[in-house]
Amino acid sequence: MRRQLSTWVVAVAGVAMLVSSCAAPAGEAPSGSASTAGAPVVAPKATSAELPQQPPARPADPFAGLDARTRAATADAAAAGADVTVEVLDRNTGQVVSHSANQPFPIASVVKLFIADDLLLQVSRGETELTPADRASLDAMLRSSDDSAAQMFWDRSGGSAIIGRVVARYGLTGTTAPYNGKWDVTQSTASDLVRYYNGLLSGSGGLPPEQADVIMRNLAGHTPTGSDGYPQRFGIPDGLFAEPVAVKQGWFCCWNGANQLHVSTGAIGPERRYVMAISSLQPVSAAAARDTITQVVKTMFPDGRI
Repeated sequence: MRRQLSTWVVAVAGVAMLVSSCAAPAGEAPSGSASTAGAPVVAPKATSAELPQQPPARPADPFAGLDARTRAATADAAAAGADVTVEVLDRNTGQVVSHSANQPFPIASVVKLFIADDLLLQVSRGETELTPADRASLDAMLRSSDDSAAQMFWDRSGGSAIIGRVVARYGLTGTTAPYNGKWDVTQSTASDLVRYYNGLLSGSGGLPPEQADVIMRNLAGHTPTGSDGYPQRFGIPDGLFAEPVAVKQGWFCCWNGANQLHVSTGAIGPERRYVMAISSLQPVSAAAARDTITQVVKTMFPDGRI
C-alpha cells in the first residue's frame, strides 16, 4: 500500500513539471491563446461595486427664468395702464422674485387676515372665547370675505389697534393702520404680506400652529365668489390653476381716481412651500382689471404651476 502511494505521488509530480514547462512567461501570451486574430476577447465581468455611479439628477430650479418672466408680465400690465406690485418667496430656499414689492397700496379685504390673526391669538391666550356663531362668522370672513363679520371683529378688538399689534409681532415695515379708521384702507406692501404669510406658517409671528391652521384651512376652502357676489378667483387661483392654493383676496373701486384695486395673496403648493402677494391698480372695468392681474400670474407661471 505504501509503495503504490509513492508511485502515485511521483506520477503527479511529473505531470506538474510538464504543465509548468508549457506555461508562458509573465507578460507574454501563450501560443494559440485567445489573443490570436479573429478570436473573441472576453473581458472580466465587473462587480456591481466597480460600476461607475451616476450622479443623482439635480432638481430643476423652480425659479429659473422667473425674474425675466416677471419683468415681461409687469411691463405688459403697465402697457395696459396697470400698476402692479408682486413678490414670490420659496420658503425652502429663501429665493425671492419681486417687482415694486415695497410700494404701499390699500389691501382691502386682505386685512381680514390681520383681524383673524389678532382674534385667534386672544383665543389662544384665554383672553376671549368664540361662540359657535363667532366661529361661523370667522370662517365666512376668511373664505367668502364677509364684510359684516370683519366689521364686527374689527370693532370688538379695538379697530386700528389690531394693525399695530400685528405689525409688531410680525416685524412688518411697510404696513400702516387706516388713516380714517376704516379697515379696508389699511396699507401694506407685497413684501410685507409675503413676510406675514411666512411668519404665520413658520410660527415666528407668535400665533400657535393650531390657530394658524384655522386661518390656512379657511383660505384653502375659499369660495368662488365673495359674500357680496364678487368673483374672487382672480390672480393666484386662476393663474396657478395646477397648484393647490390657500388664498385671501381683496378688491374695491375706486382708489386715486377710477382705479380698480385687486389684491391676491396666499400660500401655494402641496406643502405651502411658496408664498405670493400681488396687487394691481388699473382704471378699467372690474372684469378687465381681474383679467389683467390673472394674466400677470399666468405669464409668470405659464404652466399654471411653480
